[in-house]
Amino acid sequence: MCNDGRVDEPLDARSVQRALTAAHLYYVQDRTMEAIARELGTSRSTVSRLLAQARATGIVDIRIRSPFAAPQLLEEHLAERFGVTAQVVPVPDDANEVERLERVSVAAAHLLGDLIREDMTVGVAWGSTTAAISRRLAPQQVHGTTFVQLNGSGNTHTTGLLYASEILSRFAAAYGGSAQQFPVPAFFDDPRTKSAMWRERSTRRILAMQAAMDLVVFSTGSADSRVPSHVYSGGYLEAQELASLETEGVVGDVATVFFRADGSSDGIPLNERATGPRFDVLRAVPRRLCVVSGVSKLASLRGALAAGLVTDLVVDEAVARALAD
Repeated sequence: MCNDGRVDEPLDARSVQRALTAAHLYYVQDRTMEAIARELGTSRSTVSRLLAQARATGIVDIRIRSPFAAPQLLEEHLAERFGVTAQVVPVPDDANEVERLERVSVAAAHLLGDLIREDMTVGVAWGSTTAAISRRLAPQQVHGTTFVQLNGSGNTHTTGLLYASEILSRFAAAYGGSAQQFPVPAFFDDPRTKSAMWRERSTRRILAMQAAMDLVVFSTGSADSRVPSHVYSGGYLEAQELASLETEGVVGDVATVFFRADGSSDGIPLNERATGPRFDVLRAVPRRLCVVSGVSKLASLRGALAAGLVTDLVVDEAVARALAD
């Protein structure tokens, strides 16, 4: 009942949907009320009213909870089909790929605030998606957390240390933890060089950290992604190597280790020279957060799921629908 004695009328479905959309854009995606008003085609005062309705009706508490079946059903379907805990991020169908990546990254950054705990070892793969996530992390002091680089970043054009270290350093700074770089190339020229390097004590120290990881954060790389995956666009692969990957039926990679549509990674020559962790190492990590935006990465995401690399998944709604089909 209102203060003036009138009984509140229940909101209709359209009003609840608009209140939910406004709340998600404001509280999770960090959009301004002016930006939300433009997206919804309404006024700033109406957005303010929708946010008030969202709070009053319980859509917003500490988190945003959807009262509608569709997103929840998508998440439940992905959980049942792939055995993952999924978070589906609503993104307008007409959003461009950069905006889509930004919104998914914001949601992933919020989720990491719940996943990261004291005395954890967290593996981080460098790339366009983890770079976007690292810029949206909410500062939070977590005692004794170590962030370790999953794979080397050097190539014939650059050491890659600045790019990878910036991502890792943002994670460490956000949580008050330490950063452990992996100063090796992304790919060795000769598998025997890698074998020799893997026997060095300094390298074994990083490999031991990776073997003890509690959480790993990554996206899937794809040659077909509309937001170019850094390993494919950053000068890491020669033309003959790309041709070899195509011949092998490769659909993507995780931390520069490549896989086929069925999730298999054996017999791919480039993996013998790659510095990312083997998939059996990744599968031993208790929580494995994969973040993907854009349906152009669908094939690589399906391959990663088939390989059993994912326990937690953050995707935009278009990707979730495509996976569910």
